[in-house]
Amino acid sequence: MVGSELKTGARELMFARAPRLFIVSLVFVIIVTVTSELQFRLSGVSGMYALYMERVAAGEPHSARLLLSFLKPIGLFLVALLWLLGWVIQVGFMSYCLKTSRSLDSGCKDILNGFLFARKALAILITSSILVALWSLLLFFPGVAAHYRYRQAYYILLDDPKKGALQCIRESKLLMAGNKLDLFLIDLSFLGWHALSAAVSLLLSYIVPFPLPLVSVWLSPYIGLVRAAYYDGLLAGAST
Repeated sequence: MVGSELKTGARELMFARAPRLFIVSLVFVIIVTVTSELQFRLSGVSGMYALYMERVAAGEPHSARLLLSFLKPIGLFLVALLWLLGWVIQVGFMSYCLKTSRSLDSGCKDILNGFLFARKALAILITSSILVALWSLLLFFPGVAAHYRYRQAYYILLDDPKKGALQCIRESKLLMAGNKLDLFLIDLSFLGWHALSAAVSLLLSYIVPFPLPLVSVWLSPYIGLVRAAYYDGLLAGAST
């Protein structure tokens, strides 16, 4: 199934599931936005550069050690917890989109599904990241190819939580054989939406003192449903 067909199907499903789908998306976007903003503030990043420049202006030389000295250790610990929370919620949102794409009953509770197998999902993240990093040592393009090679591992885990991280990664590699360029082009087709989302958020930042990613309420389920449908298309192709 080509990208245009996947996107048309996703849009039709979004309107068919409205307004419930957009309520779930709003909850997801709020959680991710809040956790991201807290990560930025709690780590001390928001004020560290100003403090760093004050010390440099006072005569201290530029150095990474000086810059990092303004980070708060307790803040970094909380940032790690918040990042983990946000990431698990994103895996849960993938679960929601997969169920919605299959026309199954789905709701806000599904964005918490990532907590049911957070350990295995984290193992997939760590293992795939290491593999991508190793391939990237060769050249840029092998690293990109490796990234797409393991993209279906989370969906495979969502379909069968009994599978281990390495098995999900191996099965993803098989599913993506000869299909990596297709998924890359699908991702590329959303660049305009990402640019619009960033532009709207930037404009709103002059009005409100906190991030307000309004476009993401539409864009998150749109991308999520397209990727879920693409995964099901791979499964259908593998079974024929």
